[in-house]
Amino acid sequence: MATMPEDLLVLDINAEEVKKELLSKYPTKVARKRAKQIVVNQVDPGGVVPEIAVNVRTIPGIISQRGCTYAGCKGVVLGPTRDIVNITHGPIGCGFYSWLTRRNQTKPPGPEDHNFMTYCFSTDMQDEQIIFGGEKKLRQAIQEAYDLFKPKAIGLFATCPVGLIGDDVHAVAREMKEKLGDCNVFAFSCEGYKGVSQSAGHHIANNGIFTHVVGLDDTVKAGEFKINMLGEYNIGGDAFEIERLFEDCGVTLISTFSGNSSYEYFANSHTADLNLIMCHRSINYVAEMMETKFGIPWVKVNFIGAGATAKSLRKIAGYFENLELTARVEEVIAREMPAVEKVREIVAARCQGKRAMLFVGGSRAHHYQELFREIGMETIAAGYEFAHRDDYEGRRVLPSIKVDADSRNIEELHVEPDPERYRPRLAPEGIARLEQAGIELSGYEGMMAEMASGALVIDDISQFETEKLIEIYRPDIICAGIKEKYAIQKSGVPMKQLHSYDSGGPYAGFRGAINFYREIDRMVNSKVWKYLKAPWQENPELAAKYVWE
Repeated sequence: MATMPEDLLVLDINAEEVKKELLSKYPTKVARKRAKQIVVNQVDPGGVVPEIAVNVRTIPGIISQRGCTYAGCKGVVLGPTRDIVNITHGPIGCGFYSWLTRRNQTKPPGPEDHNFMTYCFSTDMQDEQIIFGGEKKLRQAIQEAYDLFKPKAIGLFATCPVGLIGDDVHAVAREMKEKLGDCNVFAFSCEGYKGVSQSAGHHIANNGIFTHVVGLDDTVKAGEFKINMLGEYNIGGDAFEIERLFEDCGVTLISTFSGNSSYEYFANSHTADLNLIMCHRSINYVAEMMETKFGIPWVKVNFIGAGATAKSLRKIAGYFENLELTARVEEVIAREMPAVEKVREIVAARCQGKRAMLFVGGSRAHHYQELFREIGMETIAAGYEFAHRDDYEGRRVLPSIKVDADSRNIEELHVEPDPERYRPRLAPEGIARLEQAGIELSGYEGMMAEMASGALVIDDISQFETEKLIEIYRPDIICAGIKEKYAIQKSGVPMKQLHSYDSGGPYAGFRGAINFYREIDRMVNSKVWKYLKAPWQENPELAAKYVWE
């Protein structure tokens, strides 16, 4: 079990009173529900934390940070893959997410490669298709995309109107795949309403990729230590920095889901010997299915923070139990850390004791606390947009989670060992050795076990709650998404956007830690924020009249 970091500062604000203040403005029924989603963290010596209510529907009328199922499927998991033509079947309003908006980067393609990430593909359904059906137009869009680009694969994404009128995107995909011959066409029933948040879209995308792509290429690539990186989306170039470290250590990266990825990488991913999981919420479904079908174990890693990066590299070396690999990993860490420590000492002297809040999707509200701790900053409140209980409390709580009606909307694939390609990478005695060495397979601690007791943990935070926290705590910085960015800044608090990094990054690995240290230093120590006042604060007495007066 994880234990509390010893260097965390003691909170001087009574979080229970803050919780009461947040709930006091809600109607009784709403407050009763929200009370279960707002928890004052308490960590016992064994790492056990309070239970939190998550993965439930947002209360109507509350302004949430969440996205929809379609956004999670298309925008997060499939979007960063450069050579799949992703067609949104729906009105053009939904088509915004067909154009990549998260600053997912990819390497320049070679002469025979494709990069469709900057394109926006949509069937642009009109009233006629809503009334009479849009399958004909979808077939035309697939044919047109194929004729223009000759892609290896085409993905189809159903939006809310498509599910409501009953277009069968899977039947169209099968028909067009047979017609085109050399192009894999597959569909995702990822209507926005399919789940309570974008997390449902991640699950649907994982199921689709595993069913239609993983395992199509049995080519065994050269390399002694072959891995997949799951849940890393190369925002701001993070994956490039992680790939550099792998190459320097002598580790062969087979596939990344989905940063800097390609269709062929997915197809060949089942040949790896180990899966590394960064953002478990978005991708752990694939890891578990690959373990069942192909015998590939997985471990949780974190490349956000210099200390976490070093720990993750050592975990990889420990898994393969190879002295040469261990030596190379230690050489890389010894080479990279002096530059990190030099900048960290300077920044920590300026940031020590300052306070941060993180309300970010995926694992970022968890992982980035490591970076703040490294420069002496304290996380006083944090939460996710689309988490499940294990993201907060750790994987050990999974057996106690009951499947609700919303979760049953998502197909659960029945996966069995592949009769020809199932190959357990570890014998029982190997698993025992790793456990004895402290390397946990198929597990992870949640966010709360590594947060201070007394910190506030809030799932699916609302705009009202955000504003009240700013009023009460006056944090030195808040990390969140693009929807919250400007409202927070207008309150006079710097806001670091961690969904797409604004114009920053990379923040992963050792060099990424240096970038983050310096950027946070600039933000929290800037004097401009104390001069920022809203118009109604400058001129509190406002006058108006009706237009007809």
